[in-house]
Amino acid sequence: MKNKLIRFLGDYGLYLAWIVSIVATVGSLYLSEVLMYVPCKLCWYQRIMMYPLVLILGIASFRHDLRVSRYVLPMAIFGGSISLYHYLEQKIPALQNEIICRGGVPCSIDYLNWFNGVVTIPFLALIAFILITLILFCVRGELGGAGVSEETTETQ
Repeated sequence: MKNKLIRFLGDYGLYLAWIVSIVATVGSLYLSEVLMYVPCKLCWYQRIMMYPLVLILGIASFRHDLRVSRYVLPMAIFGGSISLYHYLEQKIPALQNEIICRGGVPCSIDYLNWFNGVVTIPFLALIAFILITLILFCVRGELGGAGVSEETTETQ
């Protein structure tokens, strides 16, 4: 079962990560452009990390270039860190007066408040960044001890 999952992610992981980035990007654009939720400063930083992933992962998916993880993982981890901080700022009152979110829309505003306030926009972004990160670690063979190595894609 484990080998089948690793093989599946080796074959289709880039596509899955690409789909996650597309859903996250379309979702953020829907929230801001259709529902008219004005993004705060931290939301913009998360978008800066997510939007390029659509192009980078899309090109890598079609080329089956597993080396893309070298470029995508730092962006996904950094974007996830911003999302985590943003989520904590929404949930911990002591963080709501930080300098980062002064001016414009406060970062502590919860436009979405699903499941008794657990699921918010930064939480959804965090889940997307975590999924992309985990998928790419599996693609690289870092998780589970097996998988497709980068050298096999270079010889194909």
